[in-house]
Amino acid sequence: MPNQEVNPSTANIVTKKTTREDGAVITNSGEQKKSSKNTPLATTQAAPTELSRSVIFLDREMSQIAFNWRVLAQAEDRTIPLLERLKYLCIVGSNLDEFFEVRVASLLAQNTVDGELVQHPNFQASLKRISTECHQLAQRQYELLNQEILPQLSKKGINLLRHSERNEAQRAWVKQYFEREVRPLLTPIGLDPAHPFPQVVNKSLNFIVSLAGKDAFGRGTGIAIVKAPRVLPRIIRLPDELSEKGMSFCLLSSVIHSHIADLFNGREVINYSQFRVTRDSDLWVDEEEVKNLRQALQGELQTRQFGAAVRLEVAKNCPDDLARFLLEQFSLSEDRLYPVDGPVNMVRLGELVDHVKQANLRFPPFSPKAIAKYSHTDIFTLLRKQDILLHHPFQPFQTVIDFIRSASLDPSVVAIKQTIYRTGMNSDLMESLITAARLGKEVTVIVELMARFDEEANINWADKLQRAGAQVVYGVVGLKTHAKLALVIRREEGGILRHYAHLGTGNYHPSTTRFYTDFGLLTAHPAMAAEVNEVFIHLTGLTKPKKLDYLWLAPFALQPQLIKAIRNEARIAREGRPGRIIAKMNSLSDESVIRALYAASADGVKIDLIIRGACTLRPGVPGLSENIRVRSIIGRFLEHSRIYYFRNDLAHDIYLASADWMNRNLFRRIEVAFPVLDKSLKKRILAEGLDPYLKDNMNAWVLDSNGHYERKKARGQQANFCAQQYLMQQLGSLSTADNE
Repeated sequence: MPNQEVNPSTANIVTKKTTREDGAVITNSGEQKKSSKNTPLATTQAAPTELSRSVIFLDREMSQIAFNWRVLAQAEDRTIPLLERLKYLCIVGSNLDEFFEVRVASLLAQNTVDGELVQHPNFQASLKRISTECHQLAQRQYELLNQEILPQLSKKGINLLRHSERNEAQRAWVKQYFEREVRPLLTPIGLDPAHPFPQVVNKSLNFIVSLAGKDAFGRGTGIAIVKAPRVLPRIIRLPDELSEKGMSFCLLSSVIHSHIADLFNGREVINYSQFRVTRDSDLWVDEEEVKNLRQALQGELQTRQFGAAVRLEVAKNCPDDLARFLLEQFSLSEDRLYPVDGPVNMVRLGELVDHVKQANLRFPPFSPKAIAKYSHTDIFTLLRKQDILLHHPFQPFQTVIDFIRSASLDPSVVAIKQTIYRTGMNSDLMESLITAARLGKEVTVIVELMARFDEEANINWADKLQRAGAQVVYGVVGLKTHAKLALVIRREEGGILRHYAHLGTGNYHPSTTRFYTDFGLLTAHPAMAAEVNEVFIHLTGLTKPKKLDYLWLAPFALQPQLIKAIRNEARIAREGRPGRIIAKMNSLSDESVIRALYAASADGVKIDLIIRGACTLRPGVPGLSENIRVRSIIGRFLEHSRIYYFRNDLAHDIYLASADWMNRNLFRRIEVAFPVLDKSLKKRILAEGLDPYLKDNMNAWVLDSNGHYERKKARGQQANFCAQQYLMQQLGSLSTADNE
């Protein structure tokens, strides 16, 4: 399971004009102009006070932390294989890193004047709540590691040894490893006026050392800093002949700890501790001044690692005086100090998972089944007959790769256009685009340089594409291009140009498609594919988009169209017929959309929301949201699909989308929601993307009106049902071998 958006799962470029994603209420064409006597407080047009907002909306940051508690519950689950439980611990660590790098950093930046935090009581109270929850979460994370997961792994023959647990032969080998591989790369820095506190890279492993005695020049410098080289592995496997049973490993931090005194010949090491600082990782570009986004971004990437500090992690036994010294150096208050009982970077324990190959400690192998009817058929011929719906990872992403590869080699294809948000460092799909450009096809790629934490990879691909002759566009400054679109144009019989399109809910990233759930639609529908082309023309030419009859395009029409569809269900309910909305996405926080959902609930619309991560809507509040239910699914795969379903008097309108219902998605990104028109494919989306998740009583968490989540359990004679397990069995090839 990836970073929860971990894999993710990202640092944003923030322009001068950017406001906080869940900040002031935005008035737009989607706002309700009149309020009836049946309209609850939440749907009135007046701007909410702090009190009213806290009553009708949940806190976004606390909701995000609650999501990480749900991920941690997977690590708590003893029915899950041990290595998978360890991976969930690492995911929580990665999620917390990003939470501090982005969310906490953003809060602090917006509430700082001349380098000093404002004293607004609500802001200070919010910081205190965040600190309390994050400290508790980190504490439980390390308790699970030390009290359950590592001891149980040891029973399985996988030993992560501290210095005190290593025998003489193992200690001798570790000493040799230190002298041979580690010491030559270390550069201890004794602090004095000529050697001030060094720049410490974001999330890097470092050591602070307290020294007694005089240095080589007769001075009493008392503090030194040692940086752990980033090129060294954090998990080191000892030779098998030194392991009494199974496999033995040690941490790089343990190796350095054990021999840190060897770095200070003639000095006495009094105390020491590992430490790690988390920094603000947002990238800042002045929209009014920047002339070349790529060059500006490359410059910012060089400084990202040294943003303002937001969190300090130290070893649990770090002496108070050293911890205070570090806090002072990083200008941090004591509540942002996190003493941990183990490695300061939990994420690096994922390397241990990679070392161990024992199948019984992992989830049973799963492979998506090849889609037989597509395998030996020309894909363009097939698409002229029918749309193809793909449900990843239960169906292979290879079909999408083959679509682009076939287009790159097909002499009838004259043009390929594609958006790229995340694609990874290695990508067959990108190589196909490069091949197409070299073969003389018109290749246009909109590369989103601001895809958080993927900026460097995207810059590299942009450079390769340009060298091959492709037209590369970097989206719109101030608006991330988050839409997932690909378009192929073929010259066919009679000289007619025909459009073929792929529209998706997830990234064109072959690796993440193996553990993210997403839908993709391949279509030759003339009008819809033509509208995809209009979106590309809009993005490359920066022209005003034409009126689109099929696609909902943000930031122009997506939010108004959503609210229109929600209000249509409310109208149907007021007229005495069933109103029904089901929506699935990563996060929900846009206040205007939430207000529309509240109004629909008051009119009797039955609403089910499947929100994996943060949700600021309060469900089940009498007079406000009693007809709204919210659940979150946390399982083997990261739920990433965005599905909008409106019953619409049995028309069963279904839209798939790249967008969550968040202010940033609806107003500060280029997003696309697209309809599924084929009735059989609509039934598939209901049967695969929504109904199983509403039935799930194993991986589902239900949100109450106070912001608390309770795990759903089978009751009475009800059978256990896991949506992801069901889909793996129905659509893929799941090993049934004993996994105990």
